[in-house]
Amino acid sequence: MAADARAAADVWLRSFAAALPTVVRPRSDDEVRDYFESVVVPSRETWVAEAAGGGVVGVMVLHEQELSQLYLDPGWRGRGIGDRFVALAKERSAGGLALWTFQVNKPAHRFYERHGFTAVEFTDGSGNEEREPDVRYVWHPQD
Repeated sequence: MAADARAAADVWLRSFAAALPTVVRPRSDDEVRDYFESVVVPSRETWVAEAAGGGVVGVMVLHEQELSQLYLDPGWRGRGIGDRFVALAKERSAGGLALWTFQVNKPAHRFYERHGFTAVEFTDGSGNEEREPDVRYVWHPQD
């Protein structure tokens, strides 16, 4: 997976730029790539989706019961990759999941709510690097 770290970071960069154009990133592109290579891939459960031609088109990162990253290349949205990532995350964290997303990312809200996640906390953004208001979602399996 180390070989995919840069490709995963590049998916993250393209997706973030397309989905969150008003959110100011506190890290440069190279810092994001370094973070994926030195922190995310070595210490988190990192999954990638590859196109038939072999290029990385999606990335999902799990850490304990936290879905900490789920980003798709903009040209690959709407093809079921995100749905498959969420199904996999639920399998891997059968006791439940939590995640954060920005309040301005309404498509993400609809996506996660469609998958059974519930908004449980809204913040002013003072706790994240971007200083952007965010929302915490949780999913609990049906008993």
